[in-house]
Amino acid sequence: MSYIQEYEKWIESEILTGAEHTELLEIKDDEVEIKSRFYAPLSFGTAGLRGVMGMGLNRMNIYVVRQVTQAMAELVLGENRASEGVAIAYDSRINSELFAREAARVLAANGIKTLIFDALRPTPELSFAILHYGCAGGINITASHNPKEYNGYKAYWADGAQLPPEHAEKVERAIEGIDIFTGAKLCDFDEAATDGRIQLLGAETDELFLSHVLAESIDLGPVKRCGDKFSLVYTPFHGAGYKMVPEALKRAGFKNICCVEEQMVIDGSFPTVASPNPENPEGFALAIALAKEKDATVIIGTDPDGDRVGAVVRTGDDEYTVLSGNETGSLLLDYIISARLRAGSMPQSPFAVKTIVSSELPRAICEKNGVEIYDTFTGFKFIAEKINALGKEGKKCIFSYEESFGYLFGDFCRDKDAVTASLLLAEMAAYYFERGMTLADALQEVYSKYGFYADKTINVVMPGIDGIEKMAELMRSLRSGGISFPEGMQPEIVTDYLDGTKTEIAAGEVRNIELSGSNVLGYEFKDGVRLMVRPSGTEPKIKFYILSGAPTQAKAEAKRDILAEFCGQFGA
Repeated sequence: MSYIQEYEKWIESEILTGAEHTELLEIKDDEVEIKSRFYAPLSFGTAGLRGVMGMGLNRMNIYVVRQVTQAMAELVLGENRASEGVAIAYDSRINSELFAREAARVLAANGIKTLIFDALRPTPELSFAILHYGCAGGINITASHNPKEYNGYKAYWADGAQLPPEHAEKVERAIEGIDIFTGAKLCDFDEAATDGRIQLLGAETDELFLSHVLAESIDLGPVKRCGDKFSLVYTPFHGAGYKMVPEALKRAGFKNICCVEEQMVIDGSFPTVASPNPENPEGFALAIALAKEKDATVIIGTDPDGDRVGAVVRTGDDEYTVLSGNETGSLLLDYIISARLRAGSMPQSPFAVKTIVSSELPRAICEKNGVEIYDTFTGFKFIAEKINALGKEGKKCIFSYEESFGYLFGDFCRDKDAVTASLLLAEMAAYYFERGMTLADALQEVYSKYGFYADKTINVVMPGIDGIEKMAELMRSLRSGGISFPEGMQPEIVTDYLDGTKTEIAAGEVRNIELSGSNVLGYEFKDGVRLMVRPSGTEPKIKFYILSGAPTQAKAEAKRDILAEFCGQFGA
């Protein structure tokens, strides 16, 4: 069916409300907009769905939510796990609660036990609930850190992680056979809640979750000893961390928690920031102003669904700078290892996990401290798989992370956990504060111990329908050798993670590697400099990850800057 035919099908539907019909009629003379909305359905994968809200196949709306939830229901029913139930959470975005309730209506109508939080909750609490209550899976209505126009649908399985590829494929196939208007079963939400088919999760789950978060603390001695002298600023960027993060910090003994009041307001339009993404330094303007007023040592910010966390640290000149995800991850890993060794709480056979596009500094930290470290593809579902597999061998994960501000601790959750990360960040900041250091000082200390690293991620946005083909063409050109690298920066090794091959250029030797099946290219240059290239799985962009290490900071930065200029040309 063509996009025009799909558009006409929606226009002629008697199920749409008057407002929904009006929205579609307003674009009847705009073929570009019609094509954008109806050229294809939103793609469902291991990351679920994510898209701009509005009417259309390629938009997030109640009809798309019902359709994909019916497919999820069929997966659960096909596995004979209806009685185990499915847990549902949502964030602060526009329509998140509506979409969550629609998903609950579909699950309950299919005879599946349905657990839904009574208000917005951070993503890690959903993952915890799936594991704690023994659910077959979960659904999270969120678009993470995307702009306000977006919403999304993350699907989880019984291990508390997002759907593995084989289950995602089953859902995707099932969607194709479900009519978007009439294919989903529905029941009345209030009636199902009254008769027990839908159960609300509330304060009891919060308490259980917080007890596990607090148990991840390693050394609160500096927090107690520093008392009123140590202060921090926190912002949830109008999102789901507004309750759990301050509560966890308060219970851990932090006394001066200064919240950015304007951003503690739950508002899916995110009125105080251009984008609610802790990766964007400009979003911390209000927090930095408050930090200067309160003489705060560190600023902590979590994204709308409370799974990513950013840290802003005071520098020696009383200014503040945003740490990168790699810098924060490296600091946390070094602190966790050092603190556990001091406390005598290092488990037997400890290991850490990072993604292939993350810094190599954590590898240096682990190797020097006798801790194993493993690489996975980007995405915490892959990190969770590695943790689970190694756990069966008797090994214990002490920390895992990806450079896009996602961190994971403990066994009670299997997705990015900004609540626990906020607690450990604050604890680490207090430890260095007692030593008369900021986290900026601590980072330099880490470099002095393990070597200098100057990592950088460059995002080249390629929006619209044409952007998909532009991204594909760029990856084809890179694979075919049709793009020249800067003089003096010729790759010595090329790794294609799609077919799982590693090629040594000079020798022409090709060998297979363990990881395959992901559209990622890796380039290794002399002196250990690396470049990773991958299309984003959730946004219309190509991501270039420059991973530069050297004996001195100047050399690491020089190599980084050469590759940064090269990568920047693709956004011109």
